[in-house]
Amino acid sequence: MSRAYQPSMFDVDQQPELTALTGRVERTVLSEGAWVDRLPGWLLGSDGVLDTLLTGVPWRAERRRMYERDVAVPRLLCWYGADEDLPHPVLKTARQQLCDYYAPELGEPFLTAGLCLYRDGRDSVAWHGDTIGRGSHSDTMVAILSVGSDRPLLLRPRSGGASVRVPVGHGDLVVMGGSCQRTWEHSIPKTTAHVGPRVSIQFRPAGVA
Repeated sequence: MSRAYQPSMFDVDQQPELTALTGRVERTVLSEGAWVDRLPGWLLGSDGVLDTLLTGVPWRAERRRMYERDVAVPRLLCWYGADEDLPHPVLKTARQQLCDYYAPELGEPFLTAGLCLYRDGRDSVAWHGDTIGRGSHSDTMVAILSVGSDRPLLLRPRSGGASVRVPVGHGDLVVMGGSCQRTWEHSIPKTTAHVGPRVSIQFRPAGVA
């Protein structure tokens, strides 16, 4: 797979390393019991992780029915269940650290990992909430680790109102919690800017998709 992403000068030859969560996560409180946490640069040395994911993950393309015709999903996907080995060892460590940090609020572990590959600015995801399963009626969390090119995460309240733009860069962590999946929507918009690949790793509890 060709790669237009340019590594950071601070990331070259850096071994993957997760920085501390405690005292560093920044929370933005949204409306209706929703919130979003952000920690820039949670994963250091993420260039090597990106390379492994681009070349070692069995990415698949999907098609979906939309407006009475089948259309290609504008990104590649891969899903790892609770009992499956993740494609890079740092992802297992990341999941465990998230379980430990968010245990008092979440009350259960993150189990699954859904991966999305945005190959360039033409790839995107439309407005949606993760409401297949318990997210449609219960508070939950979705934790996202991003590696690769910067792509903003947009959020907007389902009840109407202004959207929120969350910058997401190489090695950043974003966590959507509380009622966020059922009272807000999120998206990754297309862009005409020249951007390289980005991989989003989404950790979820059981029954949330």
